[in-house]
Amino acid sequence: MTLPVIGITGHTDQSARPPNRPLFAINQPYVQAVELGGGAPVIIPPHVEEEGLGAIFEHLDGLILSGGGDISPASYNEDDSGLLRRVDEQRDQTELALARWALAKGLPLMAICRGAQVLNVATGGTLIQDISTQVPDALSHSNPISGRLMHAVVHTIEVADGSRLAMLLGAGELGVNSSHHQAIKTIGTGLVITSRAPDGVIESLEAPTHPFCIGVQWHPERMVESHPVMRCLFEGLVKAARAG
Repeated sequence: MTLPVIGITGHTDQSARPPNRPLFAINQPYVQAVELGGGAPVIIPPHVEEEGLGAIFEHLDGLILSGGGDISPASYNEDDSGLLRRVDEQRDQTELALARWALAKGLPLMAICRGAQVLNVATGGTLIQDISTQVPDALSHSNPISGRLMHAVVHTIEVADGSRLAMLLGAGELGVNSSHHQAIKTIGTGLVITSRAPDGVIESLEAPTHPFCIGVQWHPERMVESHPVMRCLFEGLVKAARAG
């Protein structure tokens, strides 16, 4: 059986030696989670000209918009609050294009953390630029926990009954990890909210008319070993990719 090809968006990295040697990279748990779900992962560079990006896109059976730095508020017509981190406008444009193409084509799509925010902006939505200063009585959503502890539950969410997310993970209370300081503010066209944290912050969304389009604000790829229910997200993506 041919495995569905799942593209995962990468990010820039300058951690190589000698210092400042630019790399394109992806955190390994994304790759491992896609393989666990039954797909063949490929990394999409964050800086690609549109023609080349289109050629890559045509070979994909599914797409994951990965986590990372903040999205430029210019993408949703707002001013910079001065609280942004690791903005990469070229990556923004790459991922916004991929999100819009996936929505238009019906390509199975899962958007994770920053990716959920990209999905929202791609459909005309806006973002909370900094939860701690813009959401009254907010939980801590950006706990400074090390990478090896990223599987730990930080807070709960309430998953809406009847949503595609509920079909995969179950409705009601669900424990999730958390590593973000931005969040969805106004929801994009064609999307619906499918879960919130106890402080009201939107934790997931989906496009009901799309074959498979789910955005989650947490990092399920970090939880697939310790919380096996999270594997269902990747299995669902791969199943939809195979069907398409």
